[in-house]
Amino acid sequence: MIRGNWATRADHLLRASHDEVIKVSELCRLGVPEGTSYRRCQPGGPWRWLLPGIVMLSNGRPTMSQRVAAALLHGGPQAMVTGTEAARRHGLRQVPDGDAVHLLLPHQSRVRSAGFVHVERTIHLPVKVLREGIPLAPVDRAVLDAVRRWRVADPVRALLTEAVQRGRCSPSDLLAELDSGSQRGTALPRRVLMEVCDGARSVAEAHALRLWRRAKLPKATWNHPVHGPDGRFIAVPDAWCDDVALAWEIDSFEWHSDAKGYARTVARNTRYAGAGIVVVQTLPSRLRDDPVGVVSDLRTAYEAAKARPRPAVSLADPHEPASPEAPRPH
Repeated sequence: MIRGNWATRADHLLRASHDEVIKVSELCRLGVPEGTSYRRCQPGGPWRWLLPGIVMLSNGRPTMSQRVAAALLHGGPQAMVTGTEAARRHGLRQVPDGDAVHLLLPHQSRVRSAGFVHVERTIHLPVKVLREGIPLAPVDRAVLDAVRRWRVADPVRALLTEAVQRGRCSPSDLLAELDSGSQRGTALPRRVLMEVCDGARSVAEAHALRLWRRAKLPKATWNHPVHGPDGRFIAVPDAWCDDVALAWEIDSFEWHSDAKGYARTVARNTRYAGAGIVVVQTLPSRLRDDPVGVVSDLRTAYEAAKARPRPAVSLADPHEPASPEAPRPH
């Protein structure tokens, strides 16, 4: 484009941009003087400065997609998005909102963090995954890069258990990724992954697992089908103490908030009663607000179950197909 004619051919600038995001050097190539680009980004101007040498061809608040585009221009061709934004683009939902973009770059890169872009240089650069043209770190690396920066346990539990529960990665994948990189910030994710390996598949179940241990009861099996003596399916209890045929269900209001949810719970409890199984039902809020009471309930129920003859029920074969009972939110 001839210098000076760019203002009448704004469509050329838009076509050369990434979602309205473009380098000043590219604008110069298209005929826009460098000084003009920066003047148009001054307060009240039609453009907006995003990062060093990178502008947006409008003056509104940049969307996350525009921030990602700017971050990748800043990082260069070897950059990939990781952390919370990559986890979100991999389809995970338990991700906090935020404007920051976390990039991975090769260790020898000279690119530095700037503005809303956090640059992490690494000798363990993974193979990128393309999602809608955006280079992302693989899901196991992305979620761990996110949670290594968090200091509160429940958000870490929520994201890691979602990634595992939805089949995006396995606990062994996550542990291997933790072991292969820097150990900074890994203590909390590692503790949460131990809970996941023990069977917890939600934040509520992770709290429940700790209370079960606090009650000093025999080891429980988590989220595994229980069958009657005739092989008929009974339920998939959140926790199951096989020694005395005791089931523990963490029943949220969400699960009971409509007629179908209530009917499912009634039918499940009827199957438990018909099989002679002792059941403890606990609201997720009590796990947090009344842990002493929950531990007392578990111990009392265990003693009651121990005092009666154990019914002829059993855990299903771990290799059998999944049961028809739908997973419950907690």
